[in-house]
Amino acid sequence: MKIEWTPPEPRPGLAGAWDKFIGPGATDAELWLQLVGMVGLTAVLTLINLNQRSDLNWSGWQWLVFLLFAFDLSGGIVTNATATAKRWYHRAGQRFMDHFGFVAVHGLHLAAIAWLFRDGDWLYFAVYYGWLLVGTAVLLRTPLYLQRPLALLLYSSTLLLNISLLQPTSGLAWFIPFFFLKLLVAHLLPEAPFTPESR
Repeated sequence: MKIEWTPPEPRPGLAGAWDKFIGPGATDAELWLQLVGMVGLTAVLTLINLNQRSDLNWSGWQWLVFLLFAFDLSGGIVTNATATAKRWYHRAGQRFMDHFGFVAVHGLHLAAIAWLFRDGDWLYFAVYYGWLLVGTAVLLRTPLYLQRPLALLLYSSTLLLNISLLQPTSGLAWFIPFFFLKLLVAHLLPEAPFTPESR
């Protein structure tokens, strides 16, 4: 194995748009892991919720948003942890605002949960979005050698917050753990992008 920080150029056309989303040059193994993570975890989450659908009493829109977020977060956790994504999202020239902006736009997820599944619980939105933005800013300004342990401390604190101060959302108890795992741990940490020697 070798470490390669310079990503290949994205391909032209639609393939290039995909490359800019997951990182150019993904291996077949990485693509399979992303697919298995996205489809497999979404299937498990769906089965769990179908088993309690009478208690949830969700509308069609709520089921659609649930599936969208399950796909996005399940796939996003795995995708953002790949060497290809690390190489792309942490390439030379990426700045504080590039990473902060990527995380900040995910506030739309939290707003949708607060609005559609918690009857407009804007305290839920404010607490988690504030925690996310402050945690992200602190993490990005922390020396590199401390970022991994700090990210895990922030994530562990989020799990405690999720089971104490703010009760999990019915049918979406997994949402906050997956959401913060994707952003604080999988995306923000600049792990060394190992590359197979055969490439």
